[in-house]
Amino acid sequence: MSTAFPVAAGSKGGLKLLVTGGPKAQKLVGIWLFGSAAWVFSMVVLGGVTRLTRSGLSMTDWKFTGNLPPLTDEDWLKEFEKYKQSPEYKQVNRGMSIEDFKFIYWMEYAHRMWGRALGIMFALPFSYFLRKGYITVRLGLKLSALFALGAGQGLIGWWMVKSGLEEPPSEYVQPRVSPYRLAAHLTSAFAIYCGLFWTACSVVMPEPPAESVAWVRGAAKVKRIALPVSLLVGLTAISGAFVAGNDAGHAYNTFPKMGDTWIPDDIFEMKPLLRNFFENTSLVQFDHRVLATATLVSIGVLWWSTRKLDIHPAVRSLIGTALGMAALQVTLGISTLLSYVPVSLGTAHQAGALTLLTLMVLLNHTVRKPSASLLKSLPQVVKAIQ
Repeated sequence: MSTAFPVAAGSKGGLKLLVTGGPKAQKLVGIWLFGSAAWVFSMVVLGGVTRLTRSGLSMTDWKFTGNLPPLTDEDWLKEFEKYKQSPEYKQVNRGMSIEDFKFIYWMEYAHRMWGRALGIMFALPFSYFLRKGYITVRLGLKLSALFALGAGQGLIGWWMVKSGLEEPPSEYVQPRVSPYRLAAHLTSAFAIYCGLFWTACSVVMPEPPAESVAWVRGAAKVKRIALPVSLLVGLTAISGAFVAGNDAGHAYNTFPKMGDTWIPDDIFEMKPLLRNFFENTSLVQFDHRVLATATLVSIGVLWWSTRKLDIHPAVRSLIGTALGMAALQVTLGISTLLSYVPVSLGTAHQAGALTLLTLMVLLNHTVRKPSASLLKSLPQVVKAIQ
């Protein structure tokens, strides 16, 4: 932020700012966008709690604008009767008390309404800043696309829930949402979050931190490694969605082996072969273990290969923090597995995935190329402080 406001005041040299109106407008828009990103982060965490408490199938209908919750005993009985017709009640929760039903209903209701509240919290300031003329056309288009994705996220969520309300193929198969739809829902949420976070960073930091040409060259070398590592972090997070969608965390609750073997015998038992990567519990968990290990190793390689580069202290700090977060995330994943996926650890593991992705997005944003005007003004090396 400290490098952003002086640039905004002059906005010369061909740098195209996303916000007009000076440093104050830049700060206000930045706070709003970071707040929106934080809200999406909380939505992801709340969604994880909702899934882990098996609350997601408690509401058997959906309206885009939402409904009032049950307010009387009669209303609660009506909702409970609807739920009793669902496969989940018949096969998993038969005999559930209405008090237990109220808990899972309120969890799902809170998740839905928190999302709708986010839409309002985003739309009202957006309208205000547009009216004040703070938002450029380029920023307006980006934010409109993110808002449309956010609106579509509600539809994706219901599309996901609806799959869990359908009768399973046999009485021996536990009702659950489609792993493909769950992965689509979570990936969409991650994409919206990353889009908001990146845009917020671009608003408050239109130029990357660069005080010398040497640091810019070092940042370019970091970027060549950081970008593929970031893609691997994202892929690992998506594979975690398939672990959740297949309840694969409740199988092979051992580490480092999967049961008594390193690789289960049934990882390719489904036909066609491709289905195993998304629906076979054994292979889905095995893939997630391999990707998580590869992520930790790759971030370790990133740290090791850049430790002697001449780079900005902020970049060095981000790489070290990402390595520490990756180690913590792997530890959380193993602990969650060995503990049979308790709500607390499962939620922390999901939040950890988004935290690690946040650090990688911030790292990529920090090492991006500065504008030509800034490059021309930089010394070859950072001047030593006398």
